[in-house]
Amino acid sequence: MSGKYNVAVVGATGAVGEEIFRVMEELNFPIDELLPLASAKSVGTSITFKNKDYPVVELTDTVFEENEVHIAFFSAGGSISEKFAKYAVEGGAVVIDNTSHFRMVHNVPLVVPEVNPEDINLWRETGIIANPNCSTIQMVQALKPLDDLYGIKRVDVSTYQAVSGAGKAGMEELVMQMKDFFDFKLDEAKKEAFMHQIALNVIPHIDVPQENGFTKEEMKMVNETQKILKKDIAVAATCVRVPVLRSHSESITVTFQNDIDVDLGEVRTALDEFENVELLDDIENGIYPMPMISTDTDLTYVGRLRKDIYDNNVLHMFNAADQVRVGAATNSVRIALKWIEYQKEEI
Repeated sequence: MSGKYNVAVVGATGAVGEEIFRVMEELNFPIDELLPLASAKSVGTSITFKNKDYPVVELTDTVFEENEVHIAFFSAGGSISEKFAKYAVEGGAVVIDNTSHFRMVHNVPLVVPEVNPEDINLWRETGIIANPNCSTIQMVQALKPLDDLYGIKRVDVSTYQAVSGAGKAGMEELVMQMKDFFDFKLDEAKKEAFMHQIALNVIPHIDVPQENGFTKEEMKMVNETQKILKKDIAVAATCVRVPVLRSHSESITVTFQNDIDVDLGEVRTALDEFENVELLDDIENGIYPMPMISTDTDLTYVGRLRKDIYDNNVLHMFNAADQVRVGAATNSVRIALKWIEYQKEEI
């Protein structure tokens, strides 16, 4: 191989697909040939990558036979991954899947490159590497360095998830409802992307309710965190949709096996030195993570660090990250870059 790779992006015209192209261009991904794939209705359109237009090709059962692909990013929904990922693998590609379909399959690695890069080497068993849920990614990036320090027993997290987590329709619904508010027509606003009005409201309900009272989104955070950190730690999540266009935030309480250092110096150092995490923690000067800071960046911001008032082994913190990038596109591209690095090491 020349050191460059033939790359396919399934869901090329979707929000995450579009962001994957942006991230690959910014990171100077070693691409030889690029194959944008989407449904038949997108055929006739094109995507632009490094000032060159690439026509969108229909995703079919045979497209991976007809085109040599080394790396295939899938971001078109779980049902699409379920049906078509096998064809990409059979065609010789490694699949990096952005949906929830393969995440909890036992022999499919679930990877956040800063946290468990070694798991990428397990890709050969199925040909697939799964990208975690966006909220899980930014949380485990903050948890990993602290787990290494003190050992985590339990995590309690409440999320503040942007409407773009529900796709373009979610963003459009918030914008239109705000317009209706200023036109004094909010009572007539359409509620299609969300069960309730999202403008000027928060909705403590994301994804399908489960028998245990949690939602599917909340259980993703529980199960994925345990798989990524390889620890049977207790996790309780409450996932909330908020009227923010982009970037998820999280309020996290961590209970450790050991007491935290008194002045949080070790905590601050561990977080600040961890790859792709930036510490913003100066409340007196109004410096802390917020969506307006994290949006359109590739960093996870962590702040509002404080030791619990009652227990010396409990830490409270707040984070924010762009869930379209850090929680999807950027993590996928970082997986691919790490996969390339490991392939070179084996040669």
